[in-house]
Amino acid sequence: MGRLDGKVAFITGAAFGIGKATALLFAQEGAAVAFIDNQEQAGQATADEIHAAGGQSLFIHADVTQSDQVEAAIKQTLAKFGKLNILHNNVGGSTVHDSSVTEAPVEEFWRKMQLDLFGMWLGCRHGIPALIESGGGSVINMSSIFALIGTHKKDAYTAAKGAISALTRSMAVEYAANKVRVNAIAPGATGTERVLKLLQRDGVTNKSLDGQLFGIVPPKDVAYAALFLASDESASTTGHILSVDGGLTIS
Repeated sequence: MGRLDGKVAFITGAAFGIGKATALLFAQEGAAVAFIDNQEQAGQATADEIHAAGGQSLFIHADVTQSDQVEAAIKQTLAKFGKLNILHNNVGGSTVHDSSVTEAPVEEFWRKMQLDLFGMWLGCRHGIPALIESGGGSVINMSSIFALIGTHKKDAYTAAKGAISALTRSMAVEYAANKVRVNAIAPGATGTERVLKLLQRDGVTNKSLDGQLFGIVPPKDVAYAALFLASDESASTTGHILSVDGGLTIS
């Protein structure tokens, strides 16, 4: 028996990295998984991998920053699976263009606000009503360890992820009466394709990795944290920012 048997999950960004690892794990644990991504070929490959393993999935080619596309994707999910129990706002990530507030390009700040923060906002705006209609459920947002510690040259990314952590706590209070719990995950440097490339060019990410006592975090370890927050095992957990950082915050 799977830990998510009978549940329906919606994930933003599951073509690669943490999102893909989470989609595969959720399906393995019995959930029907719908997800959006703007990488059509890779997104469909994730869906095909779930189907090949005997799971249920729905891939929708969409842009997480476009309200009408996110709304339509939620409606497609409900049309196919009949309900929504888990909303995982996963899309986001740092780039080498980020820097301090006095040096970062203005467009980099707005790019992070649009993709990381506004993308999460839209997922919640359109997904939470579906959770409520389904009797409640779990929202899992993706913050970052940089939202919890001070660092260098990541001010746009830190601002977006810090806002996600704050909004997670606010929504946890807002929707508790609707039986919707809202939590976030704050990963450290994680071994995704994007981060492995970033490590070759970004001294800040390399420096943070030096403080991770268990080294780089495997994407599946973050997926297992999401699995806990998605499952009924976390029924009494809300407003929490769960660090998966190899001990960086205590080193």
